[in-house]
Amino acid sequence: MFIKREIGYLCRGEHGDPHKVMGLHIVNESAIVRAFLPEAQQAWVVKEMPEGDVIMEMARVYEIGFFIFKDISKEWFSYRIRVLTHWGEEQEFYDPYAYTPALLTDFDHYLIGEGTHLRLYEKLGAHPWESHGIKGVHFAVWAPNATRVSVIGDFNRWDGRRHPMKKNQGSGVWELFIPGLQEGTLYKFEIKTNFSSYLEQKADPFAFRSELRPKTASIVYEIKDKYNWNDAQWIKKREKTNWFEMPIAIYEMHLGSWIRKSEGENDVYNYREIADRLIPYLKELGYTHVELLPVAEHPLDASWGYQVTGYFAPTSRFGAPEDFMYFVDQCHTNDIGVIVDWVPAHFPKDGHGLRFFDGTALYEHEDPRKGEHTDWGTMIFNFGRNEVRNFLIANALFWLHYYHIDGLRVDAVASMLYLDYSKKEGQWIPNKYGGNEHLEAIDFIKQFNESVHREFPGTLTVAEESTSWPSVSKPTYLGGLGFSMKWNMGWMHDTLEYFVKDPIFRKYHTYDLTFSLIYAFTENFILSFSHDEVVYGKRSLLNKMPGDLWQKFANLRLLYGFMYSHPGKKLLFMGGEYGQWDEWCFYRSLDWNLLEFEHHQKMLKYVTDLNMLYRAEPSMYEVDFHHSGFEWVDFHDHDKSIIAYIRKAKDPSDFLLFVFNLTPVPRADYYIGVPRGGYYREILNSDSEIYYGSNMGNAGGIMAEEIPSHGRPYSLKALLPPLGMLVFKPS
Repeated sequence: MFIKREIGYLCRGEHGDPHKVMGLHIVNESAIVRAFLPEAQQAWVVKEMPEGDVIMEMARVYEIGFFIFKDISKEWFSYRIRVLTHWGEEQEFYDPYAYTPALLTDFDHYLIGEGTHLRLYEKLGAHPWESHGIKGVHFAVWAPNATRVSVIGDFNRWDGRRHPMKKNQGSGVWELFIPGLQEGTLYKFEIKTNFSSYLEQKADPFAFRSELRPKTASIVYEIKDKYNWNDAQWIKKREKTNWFEMPIAIYEMHLGSWIRKSEGENDVYNYREIADRLIPYLKELGYTHVELLPVAEHPLDASWGYQVTGYFAPTSRFGAPEDFMYFVDQCHTNDIGVIVDWVPAHFPKDGHGLRFFDGTALYEHEDPRKGEHTDWGTMIFNFGRNEVRNFLIANALFWLHYYHIDGLRVDAVASMLYLDYSKKEGQWIPNKYGGNEHLEAIDFIKQFNESVHREFPGTLTVAEESTSWPSVSKPTYLGGLGFSMKWNMGWMHDTLEYFVKDPIFRKYHTYDLTFSLIYAFTENFILSFSHDEVVYGKRSLLNKMPGDLWQKFANLRLLYGFMYSHPGKKLLFMGGEYGQWDEWCFYRSLDWNLLEFEHHQKMLKYVTDLNMLYRAEPSMYEVDFHHSGFEWVDFHDHDKSIIAYIRKAKDPSDFLLFVFNLTPVPRADYYIGVPRGGYYREILNSDSEIYYGSNMGNAGGIMAEEIPSHGRPYSLKALLPPLGMLVFKPS
């Protein structure tokens, strides 16, 4: 009667421990094999004996396909099951229920419940495994509220009745070892929850590889030892590098639209092909890092990767995981760091993804006032849940571990910090103190940063944070959030507001340029002109600039010169380096044909020379985050729209003077105060003819005169070119 009831639970999909019923059991001194084989007309046990296999027919005891074999022997034995299916195929396989899943230990389950399993990706998901000499795949998934979880795939005709998993009641993790499966197997989890009449097929949250969209199945993939890395020297150097005192010039790019074979949806270059084209280009331009818009698997191209469904899988659009490893490795062996955009703030509603994963709000909040971004149509992670925090932190560490990523730029941090972010009254719930701070998310962010910096020294975490939240890039032990650096969104906004204005009106808006120096040293800033500034009708950077063709290019050179000379690390989105005219479009290539024209070639030359100057001059990068590295010379000449300042290295005698004429009117015999006498070489002039300028300048340099100016004992009498930046270095 007991077994009949258990079989009933099993066949109805309500049994959390199928191994208790199925497989080989010793009962009353008899060996009994039970199997649920709804696809079978007939079934046999193939008993493996030293003298050879013995084939014995199983008895069908229920019409739904439950079979039993009873052996008078009370000994355990190895066996296979052979079936004749209803469609006439003969199949033979090792019984999954003859093997107790053992990849996860009790300690693993404890750490999962505690939310501190930093290598969770080595336990959950699908892992090729061997049990008692039999090779197969071990599956594990967290779904604590499910009534049944099954592994489905081509191997069982996507039939959720065939391979139900075993539940650990403490952690809510379901496990199953399926013999005979191997790398490349397509699979999903079918999840049933009785109390909500829920039955859904879900992709594996921990899958290392996924099908190419629009298909959504996960793919068994062995990630360990998949690629022979050649970047040990880079990793060793990275661990010892103080990035705050090093030049960081980041080239931000979208893999699917940097360069394409054609405009077809899947007609893109793969990771290896992109690497072979991109890396020589970045080296020639002098960039130190490349930053990739999200590479984790996502179903919708138009999301640019920011709506992730496969957090542990590099998108299959550009090849296999080992191809992405090649991309990173080649960057490292060519001294280029790799930063990837990481999206822990939210996830999409796609049916195969994380939303309502086990028939309940598992990864998200159940209350939409805390669990949904209505503007974006996405779900917000439940940062207060141990297992959810663990999922995200383990994911961050996974990219650093297996793909040797050098930094994570965290998207939409502001949306995580504030409960009322982009919400109206009545659409959000205050925290326990009545405030709008998202306390659980703040704790998660701190834990994430501490984990990354502890486990992978020398890696960077960067916040895209658009508010005035204090100490974003300060250590947690000083009360900060713990990020390495933060995008300076205020600087970007104010600077563009200034440069889009006709120069005749700029004298009224000098404050837009100078205001950033009031707070420039409160955070470790990255100055970014990112993808967000060249989409949705905002126009490209070049097209934002006022004036005719010559003035547009001159203004863009000024804009870049101001960025490179201003305290903070640097980031420019692809296409900006040569002056892309059109807005960025995710489904087509950049307009590389523009480099056939002289003015675009010379813009590329200018950005290259800026990068080379930046990397060569310690005064431009060594003291980015302290006021001692910057000194105003003058910003009071509003009428002429001229500003000048000094950047200093750790050795204050090593400095550069930057002078900007922000109107198209040349200024002759203009006096600029300098701290000491001697000869000042003009080491960069944005108005040079080699940059498509008018070629006004100072014949290579100026001897300082002992004439006080701007509160300094010496001065340079300079010719300031129209819409030009001059850089002087004392000899």
